[in-house]
Amino acid sequence: MPPLSPWQQLAACRTSELDLFFPISAKGRSALDAARAKTICAGCPVRSPCLDYAQATHQVYGIWGGLTEEERHQLGSRPQSPESRCSA
Repeated sequence: MPPLSPWQQLAACRTSELDLFFPISAKGRSALDAARAKTICAGCPVRSPCLDYAQATHQVYGIWGGLTEEERHQLGSRPQSPESRCSA
């Protein structure tokens, strides 16, 4: 696994269950997991760089920057913040 970028090292999700951020459905337990993931994202200090990363790398799955795949698709492109372009 490659080293984490500076913003990834500060991510609130680093100590959370990975499955929360990759729900398999929008219903049932998966919907609850997605809601829990979004709650974690809401308090994350690097939410914007995370979302920028997901948009720039065309992440198809998962919750990034507090948004689901569908929400990111609806958002469309957005400019990257300088923090998201940092390298380790």
